[in-house]
Amino acid sequence: MTRLEDENCPNWAKTFMIEIRNEIMTKMDVIANKSLGKELEVTQIKLKEIDAKIVKLDNENIKTKEINKQNLDQVNILEQKLDDLENQSRRNNLRIIGLPEDLENGNTELLVKIMFSLLVPIGPEIEIDQVYRALQSNLLLEVNQGYNQTLIWDKYDLLKVTLHEVLGRLVECSLDPKLVPWFPRILQDLDRFANQILSYGSELDSDHPGFTDPIYRARRKEFADIAYNYRHGQPIPRVEYTEEEKKTWGTVFRELKTLYPTHACHEHNHVFPLLEEYCGYREDNVPQLEDVSKFLQSCTGFRLRPVAGLLSSRDFLAGLAFRVFHSTQYIRHSSKPMYTPEPDICHELLGHVPLFADPNFAQFSQEIGLASLGAPDEFIEKLATVYWFTVEFGLCKQDDEIKAYGAGLLSSFGELQYCLTDKPELQIFEPEKTALQKYPITEFQPLYYVAESFEDAKEKVRRFSATIPRPFSVHYSPYTQSIEILNNVQKLKNLSDSITSEMGTLCNALRKLE
Repeated sequence: MTRLEDENCPNWAKTFMIEIRNEIMTKMDVIANKSLGKELEVTQIKLKEIDAKIVKLDNENIKTKEINKQNLDQVNILEQKLDDLENQSRRNNLRIIGLPEDLENGNTELLVKIMFSLLVPIGPEIEIDQVYRALQSNLLLEVNQGYNQTLIWDKYDLLKVTLHEVLGRLVECSLDPKLVPWFPRILQDLDRFANQILSYGSELDSDHPGFTDPIYRARRKEFADIAYNYRHGQPIPRVEYTEEEKKTWGTVFRELKTLYPTHACHEHNHVFPLLEEYCGYREDNVPQLEDVSKFLQSCTGFRLRPVAGLLSSRDFLAGLAFRVFHSTQYIRHSSKPMYTPEPDICHELLGHVPLFADPNFAQFSQEIGLASLGAPDEFIEKLATVYWFTVEFGLCKQDDEIKAYGAGLLSSFGELQYCLTDKPELQIFEPEKTALQKYPITEFQPLYYVAESFEDAKEKVRRFSATIPRPFSVHYSPYTQSIEILNNVQKLKNLSDSITSEMGTLCNALRKLE
């Protein structure tokens, strides 16, 4: 085979072969360029995609930096507010224990923990308001409330409460637990102590009529468990009473009903037929607490709440401040239908409920409850004694006669007769004197106090409440069902405005009657 390098190769052949080779190389270059062009195009598209991702990441990084900067700024603001508050606390005796925790890596959700160790009532609320405004986003708030109890709000709980309620709680917590015992501020707070009872279920004293009856003890525990699991806002569970329990109720109902027209006060006798009509009050039926509670709410705003046993005086009276009456559901032992050593459903429904449907008596009962909030222990004992001689065993004047309005009398066939005889001593109701009177709990009362009227008794209790040594007054809002501490000028102004508005409505109505 002849090669181009061969000396024997003719020139024309060399020229021809060179042309062919150049043509082949040119075609190969064209093919290569086309292939590279496609690869280059693909590469450029990929580069554009990568550039877009880089831009996106840069934007996200910028946003992340902005968010982190905002969080850092918020922390700085909060730290400054806390520094200011600590400086002010030296004047107001408010001590901050905890400072904001560092943000976790990559966590853009601000969580701040504040614990207040509170000594005495603080001054202006603006300090707390300033702190809260700095924390209006996600917040974990831990507050020492005394009694070694801690209340925690997280961002989800804050969705359920208003700024007013949160600030109110903070003001409440600013009260020295050594000087001002904890008390409920909103209706849901009653859940916190409803099960802190002095006795539970089948725990009966040895002299109780049902002490040796295992069936009765087991039944009592059933009722206690229902109340123990109850929470505010739930309907009160209905109970299927046994025939024996209905028979016991029927005996008490029948005997007492014969005495009411001549022995009970007008208010009781006015409401009782309504209970028969709307709540199932009759000899062969034990009314359900849920039905009775709804009836009371429609009359005076009072409501019933099942309780598993006896509450302390402080906790029981605190319920009255919210127009809540803690009621038992169990019934006395069938062996002694006319006697019970403790409150039972006969006592609650026949004695208490009719009067709670009367506006004047409902207000009177609530006044005792409001007076108890934050009161010292010695005054709680005095208020409990006032409650005993009024709501439980009170007498009142009506149409130049003495009538019974106390639930302990209206639910006891024997003592309802006894109290209106000449055997017991009767004295005019004066809270300052009544609060110091000793009394028996296992026999008929030797002494009863007589009120001129519910209105008169209410005003006397208000004056007595003013002597309770606490550094604030309280007001119940029926709109929010909460307790407001009246400890600054703005709150007093708000209350005054509300009263002025109501007075305007009253004056307008009076003018229309002229």
